[in-house]
Amino acid sequence: MTARLSLYQKAEQELYKLDRSVKGKFYDFCHRFREDPDHPSLDLKPLKGDGRVFRAKIDPSYRALLAKAGVDDKGQENWLVIAVRHRKHVYEELSVAINRITGEIEFVDLSVVGESVLQRAGITLTPTEPEPQPTQDLTPEPAPATEPLLTGVTADDLRALGVTDQLIDLALAITDSDELDQLVAGAPLLSKDILYGLAAGMSVDEVRKEITAPVKVDLGHDYEQDLGAALARTAVTSVDADIQAVLEEGDFRVWKVFLHPTQAKLVNRTYNGPARVSGGPGTGKTIVALHRVKHLARQMPPGHNKPILLTTFTKNLTTDLRARLASLLEPELMPRVEIAHIDQLAARVLSENAVKGTAKQRVYDSAALNVLRQLLLELDERRWDAEFLYEEWDQVILGQSIGNRKAYFDARRAGRGRSVTRPERAQIWKILEQFTARLDKDGLETWGQAAERAARLEMERDTKIRARQEHKEAVGGKDLIHRDDGSGMRFLHHRYRHIVVDEAQDLRAAHWKMLRAMVAPGPDDLFIAGDTHQRIYDQQVTLGTVGVNIRGRSSRLTLSYRTTKEILSRAMQVVNLTGNNLAYDDLDDSTDTLDGYRSVLRGPVPDLVPCASWDDELAQLAATLTAWREEITTGNGGTGPRRDPRGSIAVCVAERDMVSQVMFHLATKAGITVAELTKDGPKGDGEVHVGTMHRFKGLEYQKLAIVGARDGVIPRTAVIERYRATDPQRSVREELRARSLLFVAATRARDALRISWHDKPSPYLPV
Repeated sequence: MTARLSLYQKAEQELYKLDRSVKGKFYDFCHRFREDPDHPSLDLKPLKGDGRVFRAKIDPSYRALLAKAGVDDKGQENWLVIAVRHRKHVYEELSVAINRITGEIEFVDLSVVGESVLQRAGITLTPTEPEPQPTQDLTPEPAPATEPLLTGVTADDLRALGVTDQLIDLALAITDSDELDQLVAGAPLLSKDILYGLAAGMSVDEVRKEITAPVKVDLGHDYEQDLGAALARTAVTSVDADIQAVLEEGDFRVWKVFLHPTQAKLVNRTYNGPARVSGGPGTGKTIVALHRVKHLARQMPPGHNKPILLTTFTKNLTTDLRARLASLLEPELMPRVEIAHIDQLAARVLSENAVKGTAKQRVYDSAALNVLRQLLLELDERRWDAEFLYEEWDQVILGQSIGNRKAYFDARRAGRGRSVTRPERAQIWKILEQFTARLDKDGLETWGQAAERAARLEMERDTKIRARQEHKEAVGGKDLIHRDDGSGMRFLHHRYRHIVVDEAQDLRAAHWKMLRAMVAPGPDDLFIAGDTHQRIYDQQVTLGTVGVNIRGRSSRLTLSYRTTKEILSRAMQVVNLTGNNLAYDDLDDSTDTLDGYRSVLRGPVPDLVPCASWDDELAQLAATLTAWREEITTGNGGTGPRRDPRGSIAVCVAERDMVSQVMFHLATKAGITVAELTKDGPKGDGEVHVGTMHRFKGLEYQKLAIVGARDGVIPRTAVIERYRATDPQRSVREELRARSLLFVAATRARDALRISWHDKPSPYLPV
């Protein structure tokens, strides 16, 4: 083999859109090229505009554009496939460059730029293989004078920020967002982000700080001449057997694990303790967490199994994380990572420490709350609301591992809203003692209790490990534990060397205490990803109080690479708290906002659809899903990639009983196959996933419909009003949670969002 081929990211994207037969011919072309780049059938020729760019024949109609990136020490030529396209779309003016900020190879494609913009910039494209043209007057009409879209920005500004030279004059010539969309369609990624950021209202300084600075590398003076060094800095795919499977599946899976260059430094950095990354939906927190796991696994020496834990709150999100990590991480490194949701982890700790015959049945909060209600009826206790007492027990007593009445008297109750006097605490403690005794008698235990017990056990284990280590140091490093002493071996090391947490905002205080005890304090011990605007469970924790100190090691992502500007605009209105006297915390002692949160993507405006009735809502939903399915399976009428729609379309419902109603209607009335989203992931392989808003946490779909978004359901007005007089703080939390649920649901969509309702719409919708 005389040549090594790599695939540029833009070339991958073009391949996704091509017909299967063309993809097959491309694989054949790669094989022939690697065997002999100079074979006459390839007709390899340099372009006249940039001699570093070559075109070669894939078949009579399609061409590969390539750049030669040097020869390795074994004499093998390195080539980069930078584009795959029809011969009539190959122009002499296409070029490659090395970006002055990132040092990466950039393919500059002017063929997608609007003709009027090219005329204004004085650029004419010359086809490499001209098609016969009928004689006609090609004199362009003079374009009317209009204001440029990017005002207050100079060519020097764009150059300093990192926009490719060939695009600078064009960028200054565009006059509207449609022209901008055309320009960035073929632009390198950094140029695209910069231009969209400026068009979205970011200042030059903001773009420099948020987009340019995170990807800037130090380059030598002659960096522009060395394509080989630039190739080493460029994210590419090696052309081998694996690329075929990826291309056949399409770009949706690849997009779900694509790490943006601005996020890479967060992944590869060494942190001197717990670190946190926050940001709105689509900013890449989960992708950063996955790549952080990959980075840590690669740093681990051979022979270590499962020293890295990847955990999150919900079971179905754990399933998704496992699938995404498997597509990202080399198979030989997967054994170094354990993926478990947080309650599964707590259950394992309890199982390891269980005494035979003492196991309890774990129940959800709703079942335990019914036990408490029954107890209050038996006691004829009317002073206290069952929900208030249950939250006091779950958040204060369990949350702080309070084991006696005196400790409860001294406990902090921050965020609980309603204050209680010392005599009232005595009353509450007495009732809750009877409640826990009832649960124990019935052989029941809540998941909150399980988490609290697991945290205590793991903290005791941590204490013993530290004591062993201190003793070992005191006696000169000699380990006095006999190797056959099974009980002693448990206290030699912490369970994990690194822990990565996704959707951190939903974990209980006890969960954090357990995790903190499972890993030794030190560099890269905990990596935390979360956004309190997406908190959909009533768990509010200040990390500093549970031994997780993130001060000075917090980063915030502000650019969304998943949700379009149009979808984001609608979703942001849901959590806009201006004038509402509400606030989101930052997992520590301050508040969090989405200030500066913006998207670099464009798309259609979300559809807000009022309906006459629930039946009408279902009928209109079915029509929309049928159209979406047609778009995906036919490649939008043949203009885009054709794909299997499974996993790309979803319906999100506001209430649990709507799930079965939607699934029944779609399957029996519209002929659409469905799969229910469960705690274990999609049940079945239906085309459209259907689930409640809680089930969509952390998931992503190309096209998403939200149904039943009406007043009284989002939010549950009766619940909020009930607490408004008796417990204002609880009322505030319920409203924040309702807003967060709708916000999470709306931002699961990448390309298209549709929200419908009947009767009166939710007051959170911008209608």
